[in-house]
Amino acid sequence: MSMNSHLESVNESYFQHMRHALSFTLDMLVGAACCLVHAFFPSLFEHTGSQLVNRLHDRMVVNRANLSSPDYKEQGQSEAAQADMN
Repeated sequence: MSMNSHLESVNESYFQHMRHALSFTLDMLVGAACCLVHAFFPSLFEHTGSQLVNRLHDRMVVNRANLSSPDYKEQGQSEAAQADMN
């Protein structure tokens, strides 16, 4: 898959994609650090790793699916039209 086809499939520009990917990277680094601490001190960060994984999944999969759904696009277009009227 070429870079352009991936960007088109996620409906993002190069810099939008970079921003999202870097924000995922930061969350993953924080999660890795929490899991490392938890490995040695089980009473710390008991749920942090799984919560971060769930949040990342929602951002990567659930929200992207919602953003690409026809209902969301129609809603966005009607909101844009209302904003133009104001």
